[in-house]
Amino acid sequence: MDLHSVSCTHLFCFSRSSYSSPPASPTTNNNSSSCRKNQCQIGRIDALEPSDRIQAEAGVTEFWNADEKQFQCAGVEFLRHRIQPGGLLLPSYVNAPLLSFIEKGRGVHGVILPGCPETYESSQEQQFSGQSERRGQKFQGLQDRHQKVRNLNQGDVVAIPAGTAHWIYNDGETELVAVVFFDTQNSANQLDQNHRRFFLAGNPQGQSEQQQGQRQPRRQQGQSQQEQPYRNAGNIFNGFDVEFLAEAFNVNRETAEKLQGQRDQRGHIVNVEQDLQIIRPPQTREQQEREQQGGRQGGRSNGFEETICSLKLSENIDNPTHADFVNPQAGRISNLNSFKFPVLRQLQLSAERGELHPNAIKAPFWTLNAHNLVYVTDGTLRIQIVNNAGESVFDDELREGQVVVIPQNFAAIKRAGEQGSRWISFKTNDNAMVANLAGRVSALRSMPVDVVANAYQLSRNDAQKLKFNQQESLLLSPSTYSRSQGRASA
Repeated sequence: MDLHSVSCTHLFCFSRSSYSSPPASPTTNNNSSSCRKNQCQIGRIDALEPSDRIQAEAGVTEFWNADEKQFQCAGVEFLRHRIQPGGLLLPSYVNAPLLSFIEKGRGVHGVILPGCPETYESSQEQQFSGQSERRGQKFQGLQDRHQKVRNLNQGDVVAIPAGTAHWIYNDGETELVAVVFFDTQNSANQLDQNHRRFFLAGNPQGQSEQQQGQRQPRRQQGQSQQEQPYRNAGNIFNGFDVEFLAEAFNVNRETAEKLQGQRDQRGHIVNVEQDLQIIRPPQTREQQEREQQGGRQGGRSNGFEETICSLKLSENIDNPTHADFVNPQAGRISNLNSFKFPVLRQLQLSAERGELHPNAIKAPFWTLNAHNLVYVTDGTLRIQIVNNAGESVFDDELREGQVVVIPQNFAAIKRAGEQGSRWISFKTNDNAMVANLAGRVSALRSMPVDVVANAYQLSRNDAQKLKFNQQESLLLSPSTYSRSQGRASA
């Protein structure tokens, strides 16, 4: 598998329109509608696990098969980085906006925003972050200036706009696990419907070449020899003439050749031999600022308090005090949308963190304006998904590390296993709207009793019970479910 182009498809209707997009021509609408119709005619959805992996010196990246029909329907892709302590995911950018969730571990990441100043500056004697900081050591040397770097912690959601260069370094003592969601149908992607990664450093094919004899990469119909995985997989400087690079950077030829990384065999995640010396504020101070910012914003963003260069690009979704829905007997739900996290308005994406206690239920629902990718981080989660024909397209248990896509408007219900469950959902709208089918705030509860009675051929008394028996709203405790089952059998 090529890190630069994880999949290559012959379907070319890829741009999801946003509210601000101009209306397309009738021909474009017809073609796009036809393509979406073909992609989302799904008779069966399966729980998915990684289908491929690329090993590097200091970690591994696992890929889900982008050719799965549920991914094609939603226009999304998904992968997982596992970065060892001291590992650096080399700087790169992709052609689609992405959301990353830090499932485990901690680290540091940088996002290079074009045109923004280098506001982090060191003096001649500077205490740098990393292992040396904990030992209290200081370094003397040349001054450094760079753009802001941010601490990463478990539960953080990181938003990165399309085409924006970024890197991650694991400065912790344990493996850093980050899952990454790409919206390849987003209007910001003007290439084809593929996640394409452009590396700024290294030689990503270095480690990959060693694996070619062990397995055969998947070949797409119509894929040319040049497009085969592991072929021509270098960083972007590799395609430039060495003399041009030397002149552009005002360096000697040897340094310019190292930019190209042709002899680099470490892969896309490299081991930092000594502590990574970067400038950043103490983590405790940044955490305090994060809490203060979260309290100040509170959904009242007017778009003027953040400039591009000071844009907040990460938010922790694991904090229980930020939950939107809480039922002590059932669990909690935290939503991260553009009201809480303004950069999501630009990306047209959002996220949901869910937790259900053992055997608790999330009431049946559908999402009005977004596809929904569900990734289970803990326990097991039973999900049923129903299409517009009233047919079950998925009825299975998701285990930890598995993924399923709930297409827009498909109805779904979730129930935790015996050990409970936690999941992260990524949605293709910055303010995804959910309609519940059962509970105190639901579609049936909002209908007149006579409409319910005639729609389901019930007596008026039974229609009232159907409307009002369930007193909980979004999260249903196991005891409520058991009582309702007892009433039904009686």
